[in-house]
Amino acid sequence: QVQLVESGGGLVQTGGALRLSCAASGRIFRLNGMGWYRQAPGKQRELVASINSRGTTNYADSVRGRFTISRDNAKNTVYLQMNSLKTEDTAVYYCNADGSEIDGYSPRAFNSWGQGTQVTVSS
Repeated sequence: QVQLVESGGGLVQTGGALRLSCAASGRIFRLNGMGWYRQAPGKQRELVASINSRGTTNYADSVRGRFTISRDNAKNTVYLQMNSLKTEDTAVYYCNADGSEIDGYSPRAFNSWGQGTQVTVSS
């Protein structure tokens, strides 16, 4: 079972920066898309940014130009550099990854979520 462990959340003032990391571990055969989602209190979980295995990125309009997603394939890790943070960025941030994992003698698909990390931006 592929596990995702996030780190890097915390409390920061408006205009500040944080960097989130998410490391995937387990019997990974292939790691395809990786991404970051967030969920604020009383709101639905939303996509923040994603990156595929070729490095193609996608961003929510609300973070484009401020956030940068990247990945280190050798470490099975995805990062989210968040700059110029706003109070509306306050949320629990979740890492997501999909791909295939080794199950017995053949790979099977997986889609995993991290446990979430709190990001709080104060004014």
